[in-house]
Amino acid sequence: MAFTPELRERAEELVGRYPEKRSAVLPLLHLVQHQDGYISDDGVAEISELTDFTKAEVGAVATFYTMYKREPMGRHLVSVCTNFSCVVRGGKEVYQRLSEKLGVGHEETTEDGAITLEHAECLGNCEGAPLVTVDYYNYECLTPEQAEELVDKLVAGEDVPPPTRGRVPEGIRHVSHRLAGLGDADDPDGEIARANRAARAHHGGSTPLTTATSGPGHVPATIVPSYSDEDEAERERARAQVRETGADPGVLEGAAGPGAREFPTRDPDAVAQRPGEAPGETEHREAGIPGREGERTGADDENEGDANE
Repeated sequence: MAFTPELRERAEELVGRYPEKRSAVLPLLHLVQHQDGYISDDGVAEISELTDFTKAEVGAVATFYTMYKREPMGRHLVSVCTNFSCVVRGGKEVYQRLSEKLGVGHEETTEDGAITLEHAECLGNCEGAPLVTVDYYNYECLTPEQAEELVDKLVAGEDVPPPTRGRVPEGIRHVSHRLAGLGDADDPDGEIARANRAARAHHGGSTPLTTATSGPGHVPATIVPSYSDEDEAERERARAQVRETGADPGVLEGAAGPGAREFPTRDPDAVAQRPGEAPGETEHREAGIPGREGERTGADDENEGDANE
């Protein structure tokens, strides 16, 4: 359906944040999903009118990103990662258990409208495999039994345990409002907005406007920060440490050693490839495999002899 007058005003605020109207397409799609529970044809038409995109162009964006759904969703979106890291740790079993429990398959919604289930590609939290997300909040290392218990509570409308990080899921529409950059749907000028203004003031930025103003450079609504005060304090401590060591992050990593790397690959002191060394020879030499370094073939000798004649 078309935007309500209140959401139409918020949509105009979103457009006013950007020098180009088309830049607001992604948050506007989230706003449509907040109102309608999916990307409706009416919502596509509204965005087309607001951004001067054709409806085909808006639809192309909506179908490119998997977070935008073209079919109505349930109250909660439950995603199970079935990519490699999660599959080897039981992700497929988790998905099958939930599919059988709910009686639905990929991107299908239960008859009572409580749950939309999907299997997802990598959700970026491999260390928490197998990973289940509820309304994009991460629940790490769940067994099939734990995942089933979580979904039972969602269906019953009971309190669920908090995710590994973040708040208890309130519903996918509520989350879509925040993903649009408009804060909490029930309190758009509440705690998150105050934290945002404080963060901007701390870093010398201006306080966002709160009126529906359009045009380049205007920020007419609050922006949801992606960090807590504790996270920002930790980042500031890290920045201070970098400054104290000569503003070179490599100094910190070198002092910590190769094991401190987030994704250690090889010993930084390993022997480098020598000039003229063919691909593969360096690895053989480092591994102590004989027969590659300095190895010559009859063809090599013959070619060298031809060159000398």
